[in-house]
Amino acid sequence: MRGIGLIPNWQKENSALVVERICDFFEQRGVAILTAAPEQTDYLAGGSLGERLNYWRNRVDIFIVVGGDGTILRAARDLAAWEVPILGINLGHKGFLAEIEVEQMDRYLQYVLTGRYQFLERMMLQAAVMRKGEMMGQFIALNDIVISRGPFSRILTLNTTINDNFLESYSGDGVIIATPTGSTGYSLSAGGPIVNPSLELIVITPICPHSLNNRAVIATAEERICMRVDTRQAQVVLTADGQVAFSLEDGDEIFVQKSEQKVKLVHFGDNFFYRLLHQKLKD
Repeated sequence: MRGIGLIPNWQKENSALVVERICDFFEQRGVAILTAAPEQTDYLAGGSLGERLNYWRNRVDIFIVVGGDGTILRAARDLAAWEVPILGINLGHKGFLAEIEVEQMDRYLQYVLTGRYQFLERMMLQAAVMRKGEMMGQFIALNDIVISRGPFSRILTLNTTINDNFLESYSGDGVIIATPTGSTGYSLSAGGPIVNPSLELIVITPICPHSLNNRAVIATAEERICMRVDTRQAQVVLTADGQVAFSLEDGDEIFVQKSEQKVKLVHFGDNFFYRLLHQKLKD
């Protein structure tokens, strides 16, 4: 093993103690470990993790991310192009992306050391914003692309097509376009279905629709979704994984489809999605 890249959420309680335990474990066994400093993981600083940690390239075989789902989502977006597996250690609450809890850490770190793990590839989404024929921005997401109204806005209407075939004019608070991984996030809260993350498909879920006929729709991963903003008075924003935001205008078109990039998440054979689902949803 060339080395391990450790990406903590330093703002989480007890993160420093967990980082110390992980570093001690691998250093005592002669494995190089690189740890991202607080200024490198600062959300408010400019640039991506990939840019700040570029000197890690070709020096690590696995990323260990210590935090909640938000920390893992950020690492997944910023570092997906590296094609390095990510192991999430949960310091949050209902973490669906983290493979293990802190209490299980020592046993599973031993599995990492001996190579007793596999990784699962998760599909991502890519979104492009077009304004009067001009590309305004491109985004990728592991969980979801959300188009929603601002805090003081009126009803938002999104005219939606799939492969140029009209689907629906969604009027309400917005629309969530989610991956199977993101089906247990915001989409679930909005009434969308729970999808096994090993599948490849796209879930379209309206947010507080103003029609009882509007329901979640599932599209194949090969299809292209277009949503056209139809509102002159509403503030509208696009968010990727709830972390990257872009302001939209009336008439903007947002094209969403499966990304060529995928995320590799470390998986141990004794952890199963349906068992995790039961544990997380029963609380």
